[in-house]
Amino acid sequence: MDGQLLAWGLRRRAPIPRLWLFTDDRRLPDPRPSVAALPRGRAGVVLRHDGDPDRASLARDLARLCRERRLLLVIAGDVRLAARHGAGVHLRGGRWPGPVRPRGLVTSSAHAAADLRKAKQAGAAMAFLSPAFPTESHRGSPGLGAVRWSALTRQAPPGLAVAALGGIDGRSVRRLPVRSLRAVGAIGALSAGEAD
Repeated sequence: MDGQLLAWGLRRRAPIPRLWLFTDDRRLPDPRPSVAALPRGRAGVVLRHDGDPDRASLARDLARLCRERRLLLVIAGDVRLAARHGAGVHLRGGRWPGPVRPRGLVTSSAHAAADLRKAKQAGAAMAFLSPAFPTESHRGSPGLGAVRWSALTRQAPPGLAVAALGGIDGRSVRRLPVRSLRAVGAIGALSAGEAD
């Protein structure tokens, strides 16, 4: 795990954690060790693993780990799976994936100002605006960069926390404006095998 990013995330407490591990079936096939290494009571997990045929079993394991470690869990794109495990929901671009609306935290992805507005209208408390910087998850994409990312956050509706995702580590997080940055999401920088 990136020690600089951990220090940034643990600097102050917030109602919604400042550190979020995003699962990825390609870059982090088994996220269990990384979830187990997250700081107790101070982080969240976004379960994606959309292409994993064993996603339901992974959700069960992560829900147990998150309960044990007092971490928040949101499940992307599957409200029934989220409800089954008492998890929140991660929306894609502010769109609900079904009629069921479980209790719990609602987060959303966002790639533009319109997505930020949709996220707020859908009831999301926080939107992950991405990609902030070039990332392995979207090879070839240049990323928004600090200036454009900051400009987009100023277009977020009041009451919507904005988090950064994409190319986030202990160095890049310092390039983003403190006043707009509520949290960060990462894969590599929060993986158990990643070192400074």
